[in-house]
Amino acid sequence: QVQLVESGGGLVQPGGSLRLSCAASVSIFSFNAVGWYRQAPGKERELVAHITSGGGTVYADSVKGRFTISRDNAKNTAYLQMNSLKPEDTAVYYCNADITDITYRRRSLWGQGTQVTVSS
Repeated sequence: QVQLVESGGGLVQPGGSLRLSCAASVSIFSFNAVGWYRQAPGKERELVAHITSGGGTVYADSVKGRFTISRDNAKNTAYLQMNSLKPEDTAVYYCNADITDITYRRRSLWGQGTQVTVSS
């Protein structure tokens, strides 16, 4: 069964950068819309960035100008480039993707989450 595998999290100092990736574990027909979400302890999960099949993007106000979402459809992979990181960016980051599998069924999948910690 298809899974989304996330990587790239870690510990960085304020002002640092990380790039998260989210890749399908097996072959799929296509990625459709993809979103990155995050959840800090005691907080609700929130949308950070979203990218449509056509490449249109939307960002949360808190990350505009600092984060960039992108995709490589040939690799069935999505990315979140995070620059100028702040302590308040600390959270578990999750990828969500609407996909079409090899049987042409549409699915919505979540990655396992990757921890991002921004601390001095």
